[in-house]
Order: sequence, then C-alpha cells, then structure tokens
Amino acid sequence: MDFEFTDDQLAIRKHMREFAEREIAPVAAKNDRECKFDWDLARSMFDQGFFGCPIPEKYGGLGLDYISYGLMTEEVNRICSSARTLFSAQTSLVGLSILRWGTEEQKQYYLPKLCTGEFLGCFGLTEPEAGSDAGNQQTRAVKDGGDYLLSGQKTWISCGSIATHSLIFATIDRSLEHKGITAFLVDTKSKGYTAREIKGKLGLRASDTAEIFMDEVRVPKENMLGQVGEGFKIAMSALDNGRFSVAAGAVGLVQGCIDECTKYAMQRKTFGVPIGEHQQIQAMIADMVADCEAGRLLYLRAAHLKNKNVRNTLETSIAKLFCGEAANRAGHNAVQIFGGYGYSDEYPVERYFRDAKVLNIYEGTREIQRLIIGQDALGIRYANGKPSGRPTALATVGA
Repeated sequence: MDFEFTDDQLAIRKHMREFAEREIAPVAAKNDRECKFDWDLARSMFDQGFFGCPIPEKYGGLGLDYISYGLMTEEVNRICSSARTLFSAQTSLVGLSILRWGTEEQKQYYLPKLCTGEFLGCFGLTEPEAGSDAGNQQTRAVKDGGDYLLSGQKTWISCGSIATHSLIFATIDRSLEHKGITAFLVDTKSKGYTAREIKGKLGLRASDTAEIFMDEVRVPKENMLGQVGEGFKIAMSALDNGRFSVAAGAVGLVQGCIDECTKYAMQRKTFGVPIGEHQQIQAMIADMVADCEAGRLLYLRAAHLKNKNVRNTLETSIAKLFCGEAANRAGHNAVQIFGGYGYSDEYPVERYFRDAKVLNIYEGTREIQRLIIGQDALGIRYANGKPSGRPTALATVGA
C-alpha cells in the first residue's frame, strides 16, 4: 500500500489549511457565541470552489478525488465544525446524490449551481418518528396528475432554513415500507413549504439546523430523483458519503485539540515546570495523537475505495464510529488539560468539546454503526452486499 499523498493532494490540503486559518479561525468563536450562520464566510468558501471538489469539472466542480475531499474536510473541521457542516451537507448529501442518481438534465441544472452557491441544498430525511429508523417515513407523496403533492415534517435538517432546494424523502405507500420511499428535489419557495430554525443547540451553534413543514407542496414529476421506490437506496448511499465526511471532520477536530493542547501545555506552568512535562498530560496528548493517526487511516481507506468506485458501507461505518468516538475523547481530554480555562470559551477547546457530541449522533448514531459492523462480522447481514473477507462467527460455527 502507498501511504504517500500526491503533490496535488498536498497542495489542496495546504490551500484549505491556509484558508481555514485566515478566514475561518478569526470568526469561529464569535459566530459560535452569537449562534450566527456566517453568510460572508459561506460566500468566501463558495468563491474558492471548495464545494465542488469531488464533482466532475463538466458539472462545474473541481473533479478532485475522495482523498483530497477528505483532507479538505479535515482541515475545515480542524478550525470549525459548523463550517464543515455546511461543506458536508452541500457536497456529500446533496451534490453527490444528484451526481449518482440524477438524470443528465438534473445534473446539468443543479450541480453547477450547488458548486457556486447559487443553490444551497439540504437533506430532508430525518423526521420526528424517523431518526435511526429511517425507513419509517411519515411524509406522504400523493400523485396528482403529472405532479406529486408532498405533506409532512422533517427535523434536525442541516441548512434547512437557508436552503434554496431540499432533497426530500417521502412515501408513496406506507404499506410498502422502505420500498415505497421516493426522493424529490423541492424548491423551498414552493407554496406550502416552510422552515423554522432550531435554537438552543449544544454544539454546531454557527450552523443552521431547522424543522421543515410541507402542506401539499406541489413537485413536478421531473423533480423526482431516481425512480419511484428508490428513495431508501438513495438515502443510504447519501449517508455513506455523509458518514465519510463526518469521519474526516472528526479527525480534524482531534487534530485541532492536539494543536491547542500541545501549544498550551508548553506555556502553562504548574509546580515550576510546563504542564507538558507532567506524565498525565503527556498520556492524554498521546491518546489524542494515536486516535488521530488511526482515524485518519480509517477514513483514507474509505476514500481509497470510493476512488475505485467500490462499495464501502462497512469501511465508512467503521471510520465514522471510531472517528466520532475519538473526537469525543479528544474534546474531553482537551478540556481537562486546559483545566478551568477549558471550561471557558476563551479557548476553542470548549467549543470542540461541545461540537464533538453530534459526531456520534447524526448521519447515523454510533449505535447504528455498531449494528452495521456487528451484523457484518457475524455474517447476519453484509454491509457491502457480500462477505468482507474477514472471518465471521457463522463461518466459524459452520467449519
């Protein structure tokens, strides 16, 4: 295996790091404190072309590989999880879903505008009764001539109140369960469509999160993404991409904790020496470094498979689970290293601590990731549709 990055991958990582330090870092704490979505920052990111990084050039993107995309995502989240959320929702959940499942006309219409920021997208899957149980969609799609009328509610939707277009999942027939779920591209200016921002979040305070309400929203048949009944497959493929970006972002958060803690540990003194000379501090930083290196390798493995167009549900779930847990460990230890100062927003580790929690909740909870991984290991249900090549419990029993 070749663990070396190409010159292009190193260059794009350097470019994103410099942008994040120059443009995101100076406003991250203020935006978090004020619970403010920063439109100026979003426009700067769009102007750089970042949002089209894995989208082919013919659709307005940069045509970069998934390793580059992961490195870019990591660099954004090293500074600010809220900025990474916009980056991930626009690119992984919406853009890449249209790229894979859309008609040529849909790709030509939506993708260039999503890359430039003319369109802002959101991913409307989660409902009050359909979180981890994503197949339990209550939103209805009723055929009306050549159109569909959508009625229902979505919640915890990233970018939900600022989006110009929503990728909405609705059922045409609840008796069909997940086979009745269908995906639609919905203009948020449509009659009967309203959104309301969710306030008072623990973390991601500078990102937009919303509830969406639909009352017989008319959607032309041409706005269906994929075919009738393919919505659940589309949602699961989108979550593979979303979980990948969450994993890469989580590694960025761990790296951010390392950067802040190593700097602080050599400046802050107790008992006459820098706290970095105390073994307990060294041990906590060592754990962060080990988690960071392991997590990076896990998401890069998933990126490698994505580049080869090989199904990677299992590898992405492993990366998402491990990296999300690693980010929570790092946030906890970072606050501990900073002591009382870690309890204040004077330093970013307080924000890292709060932002880390959502990484093992959204895009599939850590419990869902453990189900995917555990069932694959036991041979009950293969995440990638076939055995992974690892020994399974059922194979052992049958031996």
